[in-house]
Amino acid sequence: MKNHKKIQLFLVDDDALFLKSLEIDFFQHSDYKIETFATGELCIDNLSHKPDIIVLDYQLDGIEKDAMNGIQTLDKIKSFNPEIPVVMLSSQDKIEVAINCMHHKAFDYVVKSETAFMRLQKKINTILSFKEIERELNWYMERM
Repeated sequence: MKNHKKIQLFLVDDDALFLKSLEIDFFQHSDYKIETFATGELCIDNLSHKPDIIVLDYQLDGIEKDAMNGIQTLDKIKSFNPEIPVVMLSSQDKIEVAINCMHHKAFDYVVKSETAFMRLQKKINTILSFKEIERELNWYMERM
């Protein structure tokens, strides 16, 4: 029987109401260890907690106007550890924003809406499936 390890999930958003709602949704529907952050700086300061997945808001300027935005935060996350999957989240439903996020190595992009939680769950499940396949492949390759 496999050990069941909780997935370490970081949620980063400057919209306190949306952030709390997302935290509650994940807490009620999933088996995650969740940490929430209102700024990119706080997220970066806590990367030593080794998140498995990060959900990151694109804007991040609601608390401090000169705070790091989501892309700057994404770049710092990727320079810290390029293997951490980051799903970008934004209220902007623009293809240019999504493409910009992908150019900066985001795993995917989700538009904030009433279905955002369900779409985030699907993205996270995809990430976890990829990680499991990668682990199995590495295990197999080591034995060859």
